[in-house]
Amino acid sequence: MNAKPTANPNARKYNPERLAVVLLAPVVSEKGTFLADKHEQVIFKVAPDATKPEIKAAVEAMFKVEVKSVQIANVGGKVKR
Repeated sequence: MNAKPTANPNARKYNPERLAVVLLAPVVSEKGTFLADKHEQVIFKVAPDATKPEIKAAVEAMFKVEVKSVQIANVGGKVKR
């Protein structure tokens, strides 16, 4: 997610309690650190039923930044042998 430090009034159209549970945790990894440093992007683990607008509103409300875009990757589990 690309972020710039300004607040967005669109974050208020969602339920604040829902926005509080959309973001589960930040992903701290070598790739995540590289993206944060070079491209000003942050990786979060989010609720499986979260939508892009909800994620955008949650990040803008929690961190008081303007989000340019949201990218989602649905990661499946590993197959058991």
